[in-house]
Amino acid sequence: MRSLNTMPIVPLEGNQFTRQTTRAIVLDGDKILLLYTARYDDYTLPGGGVDEGESLEDALLRELQEETGAKEIMHIAPFGRYEEYRVWHKADFDVIHIVSDCYICTICGNFDAPQMEGYESANGMSPVWVDINIAIEHNKKTLANSPKKGLSLIREISLLEQIRTALLT
Repeated sequence: MRSLNTMPIVPLEGNQFTRQTTRAIVLDGDKILLLYTARYDDYTLPGGGVDEGESLEDALLRELQEETGAKEIMHIAPFGRYEEYRVWHKADFDVIHIVSDCYICTICGNFDAPQMEGYESANGMSPVWVDINIAIEHNKKTLANSPKKGLSLIREISLLEQIRTALLT
């Protein structure tokens, strides 16, 4: 899978572990299927962690179905890999290495109600179709006004810009 980015370029020092994730890219014209999270006022690609023994494609399908309610997912193709190194704020490790494998998907048919995890519902997460340009600008404004470092927003902005360049222009 081609590299989309590694952040930071030089990995952080210390005892680290890797978390494998998958992320779905679902387009309909200039609109993209994203998750809006009210608590953070941001847009993110659907996806999440790969369970032990689960293939990347199975994890992608599971996460996309859970978070968006998509019933029929087809034509899955690799888009690229985004890697991050972040400080881990728990005693067992110093650094988390997040590997996000992104796939382009097509969705046909109706949607069921999403089956969000408890924390996702508590954070006000919901699937939405949004113009990719609006999502990018919205995330940039949210990042500029955030007192936090916004590492997830930096990832999402980078991915959305690369999707726009590679698939929509």
